Amino acid sequence: MVRRLGVRDAVVVGMSAMIGAGIFSAFAPAAAAAGSGMLIGLAVAAVVAYCNATSSARLAAVYPTSGGTYVYARHRLGELWAGQAGWAFIVGKTASCAAMALTVGSYVAPDHVRLVAVLAVVMLTVLGWAGVQRTTQLSAVIVLVSLAALLVVVLASFRGGTAAAANLQPFPGSDARGVLQSAGLLFFAFAGYARIATLGEEVREPTRTIPRAIATALLVVLVVYAVVAVSSLLAIGAHGLAATSAPLQAVVEAGSWAAWAPAVRIGAAAASLGALLALLLGVSRTVVAVARDRPPIARLARLDARSSTPRTAEVTVAALVLVLVATLDLRGAIGFSSFGVLVYYAIANASALTLRRDEGRPPRVLPVVGLVGCLVLVCTLPIGAVLAGLVVVVLATLEWAVHRLR
Repeated sequence: MVRRLGVRDAVVVGMSAMIGAGIFSAFAPAAAAAGSGMLIGLAVAAVVAYCNATSSARLAAVYPTSGGTYVYARHRLGELWAGQAGWAFIVGKTASCAAMALTVGSYVAPDHVRLVAVLAVVMLTVLGWAGVQRTTQLSAVIVLVSLAALLVVVLASFRGGTAAAANLQPFPGSDARGVLQSAGLLFFAFAGYARIATLGEEVREPTRTIPRAIATALLVVLVVYAVVAVSSLLAIGAHGLAATSAPLQAVVEAGSWAAWAPAVRIGAAAASLGALLALLLGVSRTVVAVARDRPPIARLARLDARSSTPRTAEVTVAALVLVLVATLDLRGAIGFSSFGVLVYYAIANASALTLRRDEGRPPRVLPVVGLVGCLVLVCTLPIGAVLAGLVVVVLATLEWAVHRLR
């Protein structure tokens, strides 16, 4: 590929992947878990995300191919951990799809959340069949719409007449477990940061550009999220955020800026639909990569003869998303997604620890902090998400054992 991207270009790519639907939904479960202490959880989530992204970037430089941690773990840790990474990614991102769809429903039609979510999944799956994808231009538009909606939230918080320092009390309002649980849930809002790590073949001076771009993009996004989080807490407090599945809309509607609520709904819907389209396409392609190595599910890797697209995998992923939409609420979907993604990046950090100095090994403290951070946050997630995630881990282990015996 042509190395045409500089630091600024890579930062924009990372921001477009991170600033999206997560911020419109994740504050509610985070506030329920930690109260105002969700601000500390936000910082913890950002630190873990930075370590994960750095580890992924160094691994991507050594293995510049599609498949992400599934490929890294297969080369560095073995087939068992590769399988765990592959299934953790598929399950985690499938749950993310459900969360995105439910976020659309929560903001567009609060009385018909699941119906709107189902329609969104079906519509975007059909668009994917037609060849419609989330292009760079579309990503830029979505980011601008999202930022405009977030600006409305911040202005409404301070100009709406409801902001008060008393709404931050008590601080942190939770014990350490609650704060860490909020960090695990807010990790969902940083989804997409590793997109920068995959740019190794497209940036100039990748060993210098990628680490700088990761740090800069995460810092900018953290500032944006922190400003919105503080503004929201000042406006309606942690209880107000936790009481709704559309927290930022509730912030605007609480004060004299209620007439601007449709702008927030539009921003949330645009961000969620854009993220959902990208996720449906991305997860189906990962399913293809995993299925190619596993004869029992090899049919999922088949490509349509006319369109050369993995329609079987796309339909399967869409069906799984619809099941989750029908059975989980938004908080459950975010928790389940966070479990899968945290396990995925824990394996990425473990893989990075095996890199040699001549392979571009990162400072050991980063993958260590990333690995420990992912495991700690996984253990503090809501019990339902942890139990469901452990079932996936066990099934992935059994699948590996059967495959090995055969």
